[in-house]
Amino acid sequence: MIWDWQLDGWTVAAGMLCAVASALLGNFLVLRRLSMLGDAVSHAILPGLAVAFFISNSRSSLPMFLGAVIVGILTALFTEWIRGVGKVDEGASMGVVFTSLFALGLVMIVQAADRVDLDAGCVLYGAIESTHLDCVELLGFDIPRAVAVLLVVTIVNLLFVVIFFKELKLTAFDPSLATSMGFSATVMHYALMVLVAVTAVASFESVGNILVVAMFIVPPATANLLTDRLGRMIVLSSIIAAVGAASGHVAAVVVPTWFGYDSTTTASMMAVMVGVFFVIALLFAPRQGLIVRWVRNRALSLQILCDDIVAYLYRQQERSQTVDTEPSTNERELADELFAKRWQLRMALLTLWRRNELALDDNGYCLTDDGRQHARELIRSHRLWEQYLVSEVSLDATRIHDKAERLEHFTDRQLRDQLCDATESPSRDPHGSEIPSEQE
Repeated sequence: MIWDWQLDGWTVAAGMLCAVASALLGNFLVLRRLSMLGDAVSHAILPGLAVAFFISNSRSSLPMFLGAVIVGILTALFTEWIRGVGKVDEGASMGVVFTSLFALGLVMIVQAADRVDLDAGCVLYGAIESTHLDCVELLGFDIPRAVAVLLVVTIVNLLFVVIFFKELKLTAFDPSLATSMGFSATVMHYALMVLVAVTAVASFESVGNILVVAMFIVPPATANLLTDRLGRMIVLSSIIAAVGAASGHVAAVVVPTWFGYDSTTTASMMAVMVGVFFVIALLFAPRQGLIVRWVRNRALSLQILCDDIVAYLYRQQERSQTVDTEPSTNERELADELFAKRWQLRMALLTLWRRNELALDDNGYCLTDDGRQHARELIRSHRLWEQYLVSEVSLDATRIHDKAERLEHFTDRQLRDQLCDATESPSRDPHGSEIPSEQE
């Protein structure tokens, strides 16, 4: 790929500005659970474009821009009006408004296309590759008009988010509280919708009507998987959007050559790249990633099985009343008693052996000193919980074993001491079994 600033540079600049401008507002659409409202507004402004052309009989930017913004604002108003009057949910009202206006807009644009170079494909998919062909003079430099417009929109959106961050945050999480504190949730809602409409219109020439929806929603949704802090989410979503736009242009030129094609549309690849970032975050996000959660759950299951093994061997010793000779057991017996699969059991046994909590003799597995101490802590936790559930929670003694068995795996020394104090340091549990001391 040979980089040409006049073509590639301005294309990437327009894509990055469009992506960041959309992502800044998209964070609050995601938090308000209004993701589809950005979709609704960006689709429903098509009639505004068509009406502006019919009135002005030209494609000049100002009439088209004003027409689209007005219809975008009306879309938000109609959605709220239908939701209130019709007593339907937000999704249904959005569906009624944006599908009707979108269909009307497509019909009008197709009619307009007979008289001027205005067609549905241009509006839907954009023409970011042609950004450098339409320039305006700014501060003595020739800058593509789309870049200049998107730069202004990005700055306005950034200032709006920074200046009204507290109000946007409060109205996003608790509109009633915001209203009671003097911040009008309705005013902030419509201010957000106005900027969404403005951003969608300004983005037509770069990513088109349909693909701008990806920039509104996917980067914020990706950032939401990576952090729970709103400030960080806004910063991360902007970075993801910008990187997605830049890498999307490179991918549009490079990736098709792997399959014998020349190139593909840059706007489409920008949406694809932010989608790829979302999938990566969905799989590998530190707290919410599917693979990370799967690994964490498997590790927890392994730890619980290790606990169950040492606890079982300790109870064996209690039943045999053997002090000098540690009872042993084999793999088959453990699998039957603990209802464990063989491969899981072998992983747990290997883990305990590496921790020096299990030893292997002629008869099978037995506890080492470290394993016996681990088991004592588990058994002590289990029986203290049983005593606590009976004496403090007043549960029947026949119904406490399963609850105590779940709790014993997450009980540390501090909590055991608190349980001991709360139950007045019992020596036996409700079933008469001895509660072992903390140390031998």
